[in-house]
Formats: sequence, C-alpha cells, structure tokens
Amino acid sequence: MRLATLLGLAFAAVNARAGELEPWKSKSNAIIVDAYEMNSIDWETMLSDKRISGFIAKASDGLPESFSCTGDHGGDTVAHCKTMWRKYAVSRELYQTRRMIARSHGLLWGAYHLARPGNPVDQANHFLDYASPRDDELMVLDLEGIDPDKFMSLEDAAIFAGHIKTRTGRYPMLYTNHVTAKYIAANRAKHRLLSRLPLWYARYKPDIRNVFPIGNWDSYALWQFSSGINCGKRRCPYRVPGTLDDIDVNVAAMSSATLRPIWAGGALLPEKALPLVLIARADDGVGAASAAQATAKIESQPLLISRAEAASAAGEGVDMMATGSIDFGRHDRAVRLAAAASR
Repeated sequence: MRLATLLGLAFAAVNARAGELEPWKSKSNAIIVDAYEMNSIDWETMLSDKRISGFIAKASDGLPESFSCTGDHGGDTVAHCKTMWRKYAVSRELYQTRRMIARSHGLLWGAYHLARPGNPVDQANHFLDYASPRDDELMVLDLEGIDPDKFMSLEDAAIFAGHIKTRTGRYPMLYTNHVTAKYIAANRAKHRLLSRLPLWYARYKPDIRNVFPIGNWDSYALWQFSSGINCGKRRCPYRVPGTLDDIDVNVAAMSSATLRPIWAGGALLPEKALPLVLIARADDGVGAASAAQATAKIESQPLLISRAEAASAAGEGVDMMATGSIDFGRHDRAVRLAAAASR
C-alpha cells in the first residue's frame, strides 16, 4: 500500500475510541481553529495558546462573484453586485493575510469552500482560484445539509470533489454535521466517493461514543466541538484567547507532531463491505401461517440486495430473512439482483 494511503488512513484510525469523550481536555491533542471573514481575531493573543496547531479559513462561497456586474448576475441589481464584489475582494485579501500570519508562526493551514446550489465544476475552480492551496495545505468541502434547494446536492458534491482531485491530485476533506454524515453513510452504495472522504465532523456534544463507526468512517479526522451554539459567557468547551464566543474550535485525536505529516491528506478511505439482505418474495397465496414454505423458498431461490433496496422492496410484500455482505473492491456494483425462477 502506498505511503500516502497509509498516512490518509491514520486520520481515521489513530486513537479512534479514545477520541470520543471530550478529547480536547487531553493536552496532547491538537486544537484547530476555523473561522470565516466575520470572526474577530487578535492574532498575538490567540497565538499565546500553544495547543493551537492549525487554522482553517473560509475561502470561497458558492459560485464566483461578477467583477464587471454586466449581463446576468443572478437577478441582483448592479449596485448589489458591486457590493458583493467589494465583499469578495476584501474577504480574499483577509484570507491571504491570515494565511501569511498563520504559516509564519508555524500553524498548519487549511481552506474550505461553502457548497451552494450551482455548477459544481465552476465552484471547484472558484475554490482553487480563491484559495490557491499549496501541497501542504488542507482542502475542505463544506456541505451543510442534504436539501438540494439550499445546499449543493450530494451528486454535485461528488463532482466537486472529483474535479479537485483532477486539478490537484488530492481529494478534499468533507465537513458536515451528524445528520448529513449519517445519511451519506447509510446510502454509501449511491454516494461512494463522498462516503470515502475523510470526515470533519460537526457535533456540539461532549460525548460521541456509539456514533462511530458509521459507513466507511471508523472515526472523525477532525471534530468541531465548540462554536457559538454551545459557547457563551458562562461556559464554553474551549475558549480560544483573542477570539469571541462565536469562534469554531476543533480537535484532532492526536498530537500536533502526529498530525503534521498527514495534515494535507488527499487519499480516500477504504471502502468497506456493504451489508446485504437475503430475502424471498412470497407467492400471493403465502400468508403469515406459511413461514415454513417461505423459508424453503429462500433456500432455493435467494435474492441478494442492498439494505436500501430492501427498504424499497418492503412496500411490495418482500420479507427480509437474513443478512450477508459484499466486497466493493471485487464488484463494480455493490448489489446485484438474482431473479427468482418463475413458478
């Protein structure tokens, strides 16, 4: 196995179990700050916290802004278009300044793209043009939910990630919340690429035991555990000096020294075997009292389908009877239906 792949796997494998109960309290674990353009940061004060090992900044947001403000610019007025361009220009300069400060003080650097509805290739190009990621910098796709009217669709997210790989030779990390991660994991036969991106997991609880493994994720790569949602004047999981309560704080369940060589990542996680369901379709005349006949039918005429397909089939009078697994690495499709012999 290539070294790059081994390093990528370390993100999900190192101290997986130990990192699920307030890992930020362990002084050996690296703390990562992430911020967008509206977060106020006193860098001199923040850098006094020697546990802070890295900084991830918001880079691009959806599709690129129009510089000329001519033609179609999303239904906005020309005045609004020019305002958005000014905001874009200022935020990009802020991004570059923050990167210069962070890197000059030895912090790991990363950038994320806030995924919106719209052409995913254009968004990927926008991100790369905005962030200009270096080989040692982390790239992240920020996917806030699964509603395609509000966020980039999962299908487009896979296209985005694939285009980043085409242009840079590396895949981005996936940032998302518990609900979205759980959905992707449960439907990983459909979302094979997304389900193999290392996971930056956002959940504001002190204990996430019994969450992992989910799908291909044995653990998180980064855990965003603190933000304005659960940090206030009276209590906060972790206070970053020189910032306000709305700053996002993350932990890696490893030391800064361990994190540094694998930080930029870019490899996909291994694809686990997908659970299958062994089912039989009962004849119209087979009722609840004919369980023995149904069982005999399973033994002679089994159907192998995925859990997702089984859930769909449940509404068609199909009874699930046993489970198994299939190896994605040996099969192009995770599931294949074997047609039952006609009676």
